[in-house]
Amino acid sequence: MLYLSTRGHPDRKHFCDILLEGLAPDGGLYLPEHYPQVDDATLARWRTVYHKQGYAELAFEILSLYIDDIPADDLRALCHKTYTAAVFGTGEIVPLRHIEDSLWLEALSNGPTLAFKDMAMQLLGNLFEYELKRRGEQLNILGATSGDTGSAAEHAMRGKEGVRVFMTSPHGRMSAFQQAQMFSLQDENIHNIAIEGVFDDCQDIVKAVSNDLEFKRKYKIGTVNSINWARLLAQVVYYFAGYIQATESNTEQVSFTVPSGNFGNVCAGHVARMMGLPIHTLVVATNENDVLDEFFRTGVYRVRSSADTHETSSPSMDISKASNFERFIFDLLGRDGAQVQALFGDALSQQGYFDLSQHPAFAQAASRYGFCSGKSTHADRLATIRDTHARFGMTIDTHTADGVKVAREHRSPGIAMLVLETALPIKFAETIVEALGHAPERPAKFVGIEDLPKRVQVMPADVAQVKAYIARHCD
Repeated sequence: MLYLSTRGHPDRKHFCDILLEGLAPDGGLYLPEHYPQVDDATLARWRTVYHKQGYAELAFEILSLYIDDIPADDLRALCHKTYTAAVFGTGEIVPLRHIEDSLWLEALSNGPTLAFKDMAMQLLGNLFEYELKRRGEQLNILGATSGDTGSAAEHAMRGKEGVRVFMTSPHGRMSAFQQAQMFSLQDENIHNIAIEGVFDDCQDIVKAVSNDLEFKRKYKIGTVNSINWARLLAQVVYYFAGYIQATESNTEQVSFTVPSGNFGNVCAGHVARMMGLPIHTLVVATNENDVLDEFFRTGVYRVRSSADTHETSSPSMDISKASNFERFIFDLLGRDGAQVQALFGDALSQQGYFDLSQHPAFAQAASRYGFCSGKSTHADRLATIRDTHARFGMTIDTHTADGVKVAREHRSPGIAMLVLETALPIKFAETIVEALGHAPERPAKFVGIEDLPKRVQVMPADVAQVKAYIARHCD
């Protein structure tokens, strides 16, 4: 399997090369040359694999379709090292929890940092360590986080041989729990940089550094953000696992609702659907930062400025520039790299938006690719958290509440709707207290985490200063 850039660069690369590289040389994102197709027989076999051999073996089956430069025995071992009950708290790894009628929650937040990002990041850490050791190389990871990516990445990479992490985050815009999970880490290979701005400023810095090819090569810069295909690929697995748990035969369809800001998690659902997983609808749930909802309603993709990016009670979705969206647009436009370059490389930089409302392909976003969307507000979150707790005795976090609210608006008769859980509610305790009048349950190992000593560098949103910081700590 070879990979190509969404912006048309002529090079084709193997998985392990793009694992360590991140962005393509032309600023595009990597995708496979084609999506492997899963027929009914394969899906039936995977159903048996999941039920008899578990999530790790299902992950190996799916990943092996995309990775041909890691020996099969090694890849299987990496999957089984990653997806264990010891790491994820349950042998099911991603169990379903019934909410009401045809509405289900797929629990993705049982990992070390209590967020769905652990599902991919734990695998990514093991893949990085494996490949770097095989090559005798080192990697400096530069990332951006609006909350959960940072802690998941740092906990996955801490102490890993050959890896340093430089994680940018928006100063003061994460919950106290999220900040503590990151900033309390004292490992020498972990560096936290709090940027005076919003998440999009952090993301812009990561892309700017990645696009400086000389600096990137000199300091061996890689990425763990969902612009890294390996991370998105790992997320594809739990769509299949959710489907298998929700259905009894391969003739059934399911729908997924995905709380989304950066389009990475729901893009994995798009990949699963393109492979042949019987997904009826992929519902994108946004908060007040509704860039993605606006596109799926109108065909206009309009990036917001930092000043126009709302600070909300579902902060991990406070994103106004969805970096993974380019992957879907590449497929939507018939994999035409020149068109994608014109939109993401030119139109966005020059005018801050592009308009596909009159493009013949826009209608296919729903009809061919199954996408629809909805929006949730702070008031909606509070109401959904209260209702879910009162009627079902279930406490959900703010982002998951956005998903449940929007999912209820898009259910189809006879089709199970799975909401992808984003995090455990303790990560956003302040809003849970506002909704319910009491704090959510806190796992024992996280008691007092906010009071631990913090190790973080506050910096302006300046690419040159971030580069200088990386250089100082790598030389």
